[in-house]
Amino acid sequence: MMDKSTTFSHKKVLTFVVLTFVLTALFDIPEVILKPTGKIDRLFITAAMWCPAIAALITKRIFNESLSDLGWRVKSVKYLLWAYAVPIMYALIGYLFIWIMGYGVFYNTDFVRSIAVSFGLPHLSPAAIITIYVLFAGIFGMVASCSTALGEEIGWRGFLTPELFKKYGYIKTSLIIGIIWAVWHYTVLIFGNYNNGTPFWYGLICFTFMVIAASFIFVWFRMKSGSLFPAMILHASHNLYIQVIFDPLTKANAHTPWFANEFGCVIPLVTGIFAIYFICRRGELSQYKLPFVTI
Repeated sequence: MMDKSTTFSHKKVLTFVVLTFVLTALFDIPEVILKPTGKIDRLFITAAMWCPAIAALITKRIFNESLSDLGWRVKSVKYLLWAYAVPIMYALIGYLFIWIMGYGVFYNTDFVRSIAVSFGLPHLSPAAIITIYVLFAGIFGMVASCSTALGEEIGWRGFLTPELFKKYGYIKTSLIIGIIWAVWHYTVLIFGNYNNGTPFWYGLICFTFMVIAASFIFVWFRMKSGSLFPAMILHASHNLYIQVIFDPLTKANAHTPWFANEFGCVIPLVTGIFAIYFICRRGELSQYKLPFVTI
């Protein structure tokens, strides 16, 4: 008798997706209505980001399957290191382009000054403060960033990626998950404050393109490494370097919202180029094929 965990099930996938959206709505809808700020808003975001994990665990329980195949083992540290580096590379390329073209200015003097005061080092040079901040945020900030990213990755890459990969292979799995993953954000993107100050339709298009492109990178790391943790690192590094490091260090002008962040056009386009690179390496995943997979 074939192990149920090795066979594709539309019912299983649908159960997970419905549970994810229903559970997330419990937090996204109040967040849109109440419009919390600061630490309270962060609590709502954290709760929503853990809904895919909860949905995955419930789905596994419903179908009486082991949790061991969610990808808990770390088989190679090199994939963790590359997963950390890839978002830094595409974010740095994107923001260098923004700064060079004048769509934003490096650096934001007010932000750097506030960081210097926060460190208790107001007399240090801006270059020194920026270096210290990037090192502290880029290393120790990963702990907090991973704590939220893990919630999503247990669901999207731990459960859904290998489940879809059984039937659809790399290209279709990446595309399907990318679309679902993007739409999952739409409630707060359209009705909430999760945007960059541009018309919602513009941010929606840019964000959707970026998430779908990123999905090809995430799925590659998940299936190549056999673990969900490179995806967690990738997700955490992306959020950290764009939202906490490069974007705050950029002094905005009238053009910045249209080009910077996840809702401008530059980061999605650079992410798309990186996605093409991983698509070209999809042949490396053939040895990881599951039953009935076509690459």
